[in-house]
Amino acid sequence: MIVEFIINHPFLVGALIILLVLLIAGEVKRALLGFKDIKPAEVIRLINHQDAVVLDVRDDREFENGHIVNAVHVPFALLDGRLDHLDKYKGRPFVVVCKTGQQSARAGVMLKNRGFEPVFKLGGGMLAWKNADAPVTTA
Repeated sequence: MIVEFIINHPFLVGALIILLVLLIAGEVKRALLGFKDIKPAEVIRLINHQDAVVLDVRDDREFENGHIVNAVHVPFALLDGRLDHLDKYKGRPFVVVCKTGQQSARAGVMLKNRGFEPVFKLGGGMLAWKNADAPVTTA
């Protein structure tokens, strides 16, 4: 019965296999990066209970239009040259934030390579934060 389905629907089976491979590859990539995506509620918990540092790597204009309260702002393009300025926060959890979650993954790798632990990434970036109606400031 299964073999017959596979023979009769090769494109459907092929699409399923491709989706499974992509899903597994994404999970393996996350595991290899050494940090995980967390939701806005978890970010708030880390800030309130573990004195987490929120590192916002968006550009200046995006940051000025709204950011997480007390976030440390270092644009991604400048991060490599300014990692030394973040040493004073070592030992505290880091949550890296960007617009959608893409740049924060690369920034998280940079932090991990410099010995910052633990490092988390806001899954979905500031878009997810705003969609969760979490607090934002422009000050």
